[in-house]
Amino acid sequence: MSEQKKARRLSFDIPLDATGIADVTAETPVKVVVASAGKILHAGLARFDKQGRSVVRVELSDAPDTAQVIVGPPDAADDDLPRLQTISRTVSLRAVQEGKFKLDPIVISPYYWHWWRRWCREFTITGRVICPNGQPVPGARVCAFDVDWWWWWASRQQIDCVTTDANGSFTMKFRWCCGWWPWWWWRIRHWQLDPSLIERLRPVIEQVPDFPIPIPDPRPSLDVFAPVLARDGQATALLSQPFDPANLPALRERLLPKLPVIPELEQLRIWPWVPWQPWWDCSPDIIFRVTQVCQGEVKVIVDETIADTRWNIPTNLSVTLVANEQACCIDNPPPPEGNCVVVANVCSSLTGSIGGNLGASATPAGYLNPGVAAIHGDRPFAGTVLIGGLFGSAAQVDFYEFEWATNPAGPWQPMPAAAVGNFKRAFWGPALPAGVTDFHDVSVDFTPIDGRLVAPTREYFEANNGPGTWGMSRFWVSNRDLLLPWLTANTFGDGVYYLRLVGYRNTGTVTNPQLGAPQILPICNTERDNYLALAIDNSTSTLEPAADIVAVRINGNPAGACATVNAGSGGTLEIDFIAYDVDRHLAFYTLEATYGKNGRVNLLACPGATLTPIPLLPTAPAADFVGPDYGAARAQGAAAPHWRGGGLRLTIPNLSCAFPQTCCYQIELRVYKRTIVSCNYDYHPRQLSFYSLTVAV
Repeated sequence: MSEQKKARRLSFDIPLDATGIADVTAETPVKVVVASAGKILHAGLARFDKQGRSVVRVELSDAPDTAQVIVGPPDAADDDLPRLQTISRTVSLRAVQEGKFKLDPIVISPYYWHWWRRWCREFTITGRVICPNGQPVPGARVCAFDVDWWWWWASRQQIDCVTTDANGSFTMKFRWCCGWWPWWWWRIRHWQLDPSLIERLRPVIEQVPDFPIPIPDPRPSLDVFAPVLARDGQATALLSQPFDPANLPALRERLLPKLPVIPELEQLRIWPWVPWQPWWDCSPDIIFRVTQVCQGEVKVIVDETIADTRWNIPTNLSVTLVANEQACCIDNPPPPEGNCVVVANVCSSLTGSIGGNLGASATPAGYLNPGVAAIHGDRPFAGTVLIGGLFGSAAQVDFYEFEWATNPAGPWQPMPAAAVGNFKRAFWGPALPAGVTDFHDVSVDFTPIDGRLVAPTREYFEANNGPGTWGMSRFWVSNRDLLLPWLTANTFGDGVYYLRLVGYRNTGTVTNPQLGAPQILPICNTERDNYLALAIDNSTSTLEPAADIVAVRINGNPAGACATVNAGSGGTLEIDFIAYDVDRHLAFYTLEATYGKNGRVNLLACPGATLTPIPLLPTAPAADFVGPDYGAARAQGAAAPHWRGGGLRLTIPNLSCAFPQTCCYQIELRVYKRTIVSCNYDYHPRQLSFYSLTVAV
């Protein structure tokens, strides 16, 4: 067996000389590190005497043959010091041990002394995450990133992540250093293409001769600049070397004269329009990303881009981050006064914007935005309709149900069980009865009690679960004031319905509840009994609305689907089509010709185009009004809230508008209804019909 190497113990002194520094004191130390093969063997602070001299005693239990002595700022981490632009000396420890020489003093120049005072600093960021309405966002994970970019590549370095409290507030403290060696700074960065930078740079590249637009590569490379510098031998030599960020200043000098002056890119600090040495950036450039786990899903509620960068932040920064609509916010509005109720909203709309309800016009009853002559006017509801509201401060209601009628005067009937949806509320705080602080769900179920299908009020739940903690340590963040998911599909036909809330006191116990007398509470601040008017349009047919391109004619001659047509001599185009809703809730239709790569023609906008109502097929009478949208139909005489459309003929007098070049064309008809389906405000249902042919011009 070979003899193991004997450990070599070594003690030696490292003298330091700061006599050239005017403000050196014992309170302004430097850090001294001895390292070998990536391992820190010794680290400590050196304090100076009045003359600016210091001696650091180093004792090693297992000294290598050679080591690096590194001197740098006192607040840098031990492992970071070899990566910073510090003062370093390579020392033969074997020669020191053999007494062949003593270390000469390491001289600290004013240049390093100045930079070391600011290379590493402590930063504090405080802030809040709020919803657009100002409500706080609790339990959100806020991450801060330092962002850098050059050309069309960007890099984000995570600095810290913290969690917001019940007020949506957060505080993060971190230490930030600069003065890195460029090669090390580059090594710890992950780069990726940034679409917004590519979008800004492409038009610039198109202005430069001999600068073809390359396909962006996710890996940074100087090869992208080779075409524009092909005649510059010195610059080309730079490109042929392994990538070294230290070469960027020399490359910039040769590249900048060949590029146009773009003030916008200078303001965005995009290289080469501005110098780029981020390893000397002693104040981070910050963007934020915020996520939140609520209702069992991880949602990104703030996602800033380079356009949102906060440049060179101060050591104390305060921010307000506004979350998107996916955030779960603390919702704690005060109740209205009195023994009353306000059925306040349907889906995302206030009841005061729905016809026939308090604060809205009386007609058309049940429609959102009643009487508005636009595609967002006179919109009915369908599917699952979410109904929310608040009880007054003096209301004594433990359980409630909804009744329905087709007239505000009644007769009123109990809501069928198939139309009543259970739901969940979510709160943030300690679990019930006691536990970890997080997001928690509470089921709200409609249950038969004394022959009535009722649900407990939120106030009743709070009084019997953690009383006194609500609004203090427990906060509702989702469905706080939801009262009923009304399941209208397959339970209620098309028409206008009236719903009213009936309240009950619990005259039994918590475990064995019994209902007291029914209460029809008034709408708060009125003497009017509560009720809600809603128009329902449940489209049960996949043909609702109807969309069909029936025939296409060029110069009066039929052009069948997949036909090849010669339109070189010009002429007219006629398209017979159906845009029809039997429930008379049509929103709008579009008719376009698509071709080639992303080519598109709005046929309805062609000069001289006309629309004519014609009967088409037994199921599609001539259009009552041509539209092409509800606002236009109203201007043509349609009476709110109805427009059904029907059979139509589009005539275009000039074929060249519809078919600008020889190509394969697809005529696309899209038809949309105004109905709000399951609280989705997109225009749905919708139907598509298309018709393809090849046209030679």
